[in-house]
Amino acid sequence: MDPLTLFSTAALIFGGIYWFLFLLGSAEQKGKRAVYLSGGSISREKVQDKYRQYWSFFKKPKEIETTENVPHFVDTFYNLVTDIYEWGWGQSFHFSPSIPGKSHRDATRIHEQMAVDLIKVGPGSRILDAGCGVGGPMRAIAAHSGANVVGLTINEYQVNRAKMHNKNAKLDNLCDVVCGDFLKMPFDEESFDGAYSIEATCHAPKLEDVYSEIFRVLKPGAMYVSYEWVTTELYSSENSEHVDIIHGIERGDALPGLRSFKDISEIARKVGFEVVMEKDLAKPPAKPWWLRLKMGRIAYWRNHILVSVLAFLGIAPKGVVDVHEMLFKTADYLTRGGETGIFTPMHMILCRKPLNSS
Repeated sequence: MDPLTLFSTAALIFGGIYWFLFLLGSAEQKGKRAVYLSGGSISREKVQDKYRQYWSFFKKPKEIETTENVPHFVDTFYNLVTDIYEWGWGQSFHFSPSIPGKSHRDATRIHEQMAVDLIKVGPGSRILDAGCGVGGPMRAIAAHSGANVVGLTINEYQVNRAKMHNKNAKLDNLCDVVCGDFLKMPFDEESFDGAYSIEATCHAPKLEDVYSEIFRVLKPGAMYVSYEWVTTELYSSENSEHVDIIHGIERGDALPGLRSFKDISEIARKVGFEVVMEKDLAKPPAKPWWLRLKMGRIAYWRNHILVSVLAFLGIAPKGVVDVHEMLFKTADYLTRGGETGIFTPMHMILCRKPLNSS
């Protein structure tokens, strides 16, 4: 090989590596790049230990179900996965129905905007995002509605990421983020004109606890919509394959236990809400929400090689490789849950706080 060809080949390889490491960002707005993967608020030398600690929860299922242990359990999970989610998935940590002719990003935005349209708020309203993550839905909803959105997340690292994204998107005048537990919200009674949760309340050990808090902080007449993770009418606890799929989803997503679709409206009414509408948004004519997971399998192997190399070089914490592998396995369980129809991540319930509830 002559020197010029050798130089050109080396330059091409170096350029490819540089692009792969430093330019290839998240699926949305390159909010996180591969070389900056971390364990959130966990110091890099403790990431692997925290990952092992996370899995130890599942050896003691009764501890997971104990309310006082769940916030720490969920906080640890989001420290471990937030960077990987944002890098590989985008700033909206949820699913949406696939829409022919629309990109994943566009389908996600439509799904988010529908939530705020359902609760009928607009400019000047103050609304709550209960379980906001790094704020992808918050920003879409604020831009679409003009409402002031207050996001609540238990994870301090996500608070910092969300505030940074809000500022970069020039939406920090409409979006605020608070660190707190949605089982014990740091807000006054009747202080919000509306509220929504997008695939977040599944982390609550008892749904009535978080619904009660949302009920408390809403003004009379205000509306609340939630997209819930639930088992469907096709799920059978007597079917070992079904049980294995649901347990796989729970283990890989920090869930103290998935609820049945039948429980949601009953719990909403129990805490005082009027149920306006209830619908599984994943059912036909909606297109499969899990297609994005299946299409991402090739990207996973590419990304896993990259994460492994970065960990080997000491650029990424060692435990990040384990976390990435866990999320890939969880994606398979989620896909199986969707294909069998026993699981949906978008069981929508729309509620109203009665006018006479004060």
